[in-house]
This record gives sequence, C-alpha cells and structure tokens, in this order.
Amino acid sequence: MRVFVTAFAFASLSLTPAFAQTAGTQVVDTKGGAVGTVVRVDGANIVIKTDKHEVALPKTSFTASEGKLYFGMTQAELNAATEKSLAEAAAAIAPGATVKGSGGAVVGTVDAVDAEFVTIKLQSGSLVKFPRTGVAGSNGEVVIGLTVQELESQAAPAPATTEGK
Repeated sequence: MRVFVTAFAFASLSLTPAFAQTAGTQVVDTKGGAVGTVVRVDGANIVIKTDKHEVALPKTSFTASEGKLYFGMTQAELNAATEKSLAEAAAAIAPGATVKGSGGAVVGTVDAVDAEFVTIKLQSGSLVKFPRTGVAGSNGEVVIGLTVQELESQAAPAPATTEGK
C-alpha cells in the first residue's frame, strides 16, 4: 500500500508541470505515434490540434512523461470520433428539434434549416433566423447562446392567421 501511495503522489506531481506547458507540447498515442499538439490549456481541458481538427479533451485523458502528453487513442481514432460527434451534432439541427437558450430554458423549436440558416419558432410563435454557425447540436437538442428575451427582441412577429375570416 505504501508503494502505491508514493507512486500515486509522484505521478500527481509529475502531471502538474506538463499541464502548465503552453502551445506546442506534443501529444502522442501509447505507442509514441503523433496525435497532435497542444493549442492551449482551457480550464479543465486541453485543446489539441490533430491534422484535421481542434479538439478539447479533459486533462484527465492525458499522462505526462518526458515532456510529452500521452493519449489513449491514435490520431486516426481521435479524428474519427470527432467526425462522428460533429455529424451527430449537425443531425440534431433539424425541423422539430427543441431549442434551448443560454440559461438552459426551452425557447422554441427548429422551424426550418437550410445550408446557411436555421429558423427558430419561439414559444410565442414568432420566428427568428440565425446563421447555422450560431447554433449547435448537443445531446439531440439545439443550443443557442441567447436567452428567450434576447431572441424575442430579434424575432419577426408571428405570422397572421386567417381564423375567423
């Protein structure tokens, strides 16, 4: 037990300096193959750049040794997982999907989607159009960085109905 505690304490101490390193630290897989390089440390995450993507991963996903960070996936595996995640997020942005605002409250549903824009039908019935890059798919829902009030201030009035005429 004493050896485990000593080894754990040593490992914890050896990780701290590696995460203090800045951009350019090499990230390799468990066999030493290149995965990417550190772009920046962002809170509890390390952002690395592969040959295709910038990916934020928890610091706990890495082991530091000899000035490098070791990661449990190859570059090809990380790229494939990232592409799968991006495709799932894009698929979530579809008509009928629930839209949540910056506070997590439901603000409406996706009314229409094209290559450039997403139209959101707010709970008031008003429509608001955003660049597709202004929304994100997450866990089967769409997320936007605005509150209900901010969205309502940008919305077009609800379409007039012909009921009763």
